[in-house]
Amino acid sequence: MIRSATAREEPLIRELVFAILKSYGLEPSPKDTDADLFDLNGFYFDRGGDFSVLLDGEEIIGTVALFNLGNEVCELRKMYLDPNFRRRGLGKQLLEYGLVKARELGFTQVTLETASELKEAVALYKSYGFEPFEPDHLAPRCDIAMRLDL
Repeated sequence: MIRSATAREEPLIRELVFAILKSYGLEPSPKDTDADLFDLNGFYFDRGGDFSVLLDGEEIIGTVALFNLGNEVCELRKMYLDPNFRRRGLGKQLLEYGLVKARELGFTQVTLETASELKEAVALYKSYGFEPFEPDHLAPRCDIAMRLDL
């Protein structure tokens, strides 16, 4: 089941995301790139975006977020899946949920930034039609930017 996250789940979300980042040799950045995980309402819901979690029973096993950039454009952020639940189509389910939600919220384009170390994610994004582009800036741990017109 996928549903909107709540503020009280922020510590569990951080734990999952930070563990996945570290498993790829990437350092969490609580003061900048990952500051959003300390205020889901302020960064997402209050700005017309979304932050959702994938559950296995009561356990959070995945995340996907939409950050409103304005002008009907959002950034797909924080799409992570617990390694114990991979290869079951759940990554596709998270991405599809995010794209449907983006349309529901009125976005016409989705952008994203990712790291080339996240090979599975990059391949998934490409398979859904995301194309590389040159952004104004990239988050410190990211070296790839992609976008998709909805």
